[in-house]
Amino acid sequence: MTSDRQRIVNWVATEIMPHEAGVRAWLRRSRVPPDEIDDLMQEAYAKLVGLKQIDQIQSPDGYFFQTVRNLLTDKLRRAKVVRIEAVMEIDALSVCSDEPSPEQAAAARRELSRVQALIRALPDRCRRVFELRKVEGVPQREIARRLGISESAVENEAVKGMRLIMRALEEQGADMRGDRMRKTNDRSRKG
Repeated sequence: MTSDRQRIVNWVATEIMPHEAGVRAWLRRSRVPPDEIDDLMQEAYAKLVGLKQIDQIQSPDGYFFQTVRNLLTDKLRRAKVVRIEAVMEIDALSVCSDEPSPEQAAAARRELSRVQALIRALPDRCRRVFELRKVEGVPQREIARRLGISESAVENEAVKGMRLIMRALEEQGADMRGDRMRKTNDRSRKG
């Protein structure tokens, strides 16, 4: 097996397979029969392992969900007899609902992880105040009492924490946009 192929197989094992349970649950909620779920999963894995490159994939979990959704849509299109309910259910997958899509849930989990890492990176006192105030909802007066600092210090540390986190998120967003632009430019130069 070539090193590129091995890299893709490893990527599927580490970045895709952990999301299988979520994809299967989503398919069950969409009322896909169990035997069809197994077929769809097998097809999706074959398609993913067969990719030529993976560097352009920013969100492996979202890519996995979209791959399975596309396979399901194609399967319904090719079927000679399709239950009208099945078509309506697939159409409903595209319509906004109160429940986030699997892609949205995956993106939200990634964003939460980013913010949690930024909170952990705050200076100690700032982090502690921020966690108590913004995460746990402890009143400012109580935080001041617990930490033995003034209420104005609590307010200043909470504001400082929020500013540091917002600045870091903006910088990360700019970095991510820059990376995507560089990859797009690199591909267009090669193409």
